[in-house]
Amino acid sequence: MDVRGNFHLGQVVHHRLYGYRGVIIDVDPEFKLSNDWYDEVAKSRPPRNKPWFRILVHNTSYEAYEAEENLEAELEPSKINHPDLRQHFSGYQKGRYVPSMRIN
Repeated sequence: MDVRGNFHLGQVVHHRLYGYRGVIIDVDPEFKLSNDWYDEVAKSRPPRNKPWFRILVHNTSYEAYEAEENLEAELEPSKINHPDLRQHFSGYQKGRYVPSMRIN
């Protein structure tokens, strides 16, 4: 499994600023979206040169793109509810989601 930053695919996390929970589905080693998106959405101005994560947000159909510094691991993770979970994961074991495909 490819692990970058402090988090990994399938890990349940909590957003420090906005309080939502979610599961990590992808990671970029550094910010990959447009400067316009960053200026409009990234209000706390997190660093662009550190990992950013795609997250399925619990009890929504929303997918977030978040900087590592705004996330924290859930100490006692529980399952999340999102319509796209099955597209990314084959199951849930020992507090984390199991990716559907192996990652090289």
